[in-house]
Amino acid sequence: MGCCMEKQSDLSLIRETLDHYKNIPGSLIAILQKAQDIYGYLPVDVIYHIAEETGVAPAKVMGVATFYTQFRLQPVGKYLIMLCQGTACHVNGSELIESAIKDELGIADGETTEDGLFTLKNVACLGCCSLSPVMMINGETYGSLTPDKTKNILRELAKEGGAKE
Repeated sequence: MGCCMEKQSDLSLIRETLDHYKNIPGSLIAILQKAQDIYGYLPVDVIYHIAEETGVAPAKVMGVATFYTQFRLQPVGKYLIMLCQGTACHVNGSELIESAIKDELGIADGETTEDGLFTLKNVACLGCCSLSPVMMINGETYGSLTPDKTKNILRELAKEGGAKE
């Protein structure tokens, strides 16, 4: 099997979800959402298991998982930073905020810090244009950002995240 073998996921964790949606047509997205809630992302073995259990072709399950931006195929950090790159945020300096994140954490879009604490994901729009530039971290919105304010937020989260481990 070689070098790139992923660890096996505990497939029993998704049993209840699969049983719940067993006879509900069109429930693939809901199943994938629950699976991502359980595992933190969608591991390949879980995608194949969902395909097998639902009778949906693995290619179709993967197609749905890769089409919708809500789904992740890689694990993310404890803190998922979604940085808005919409028009208002772009005009108000989102590129400076992205640079501040890169400076502070050493990661670019789609990357996770080595300690597994932070993942950066650029997004098209968070719908908080009046707060631009804006980022959302684990569902909490941070607006009217400056590079210094951004770095301070990240430092505080790093302290909290490190203390809880």
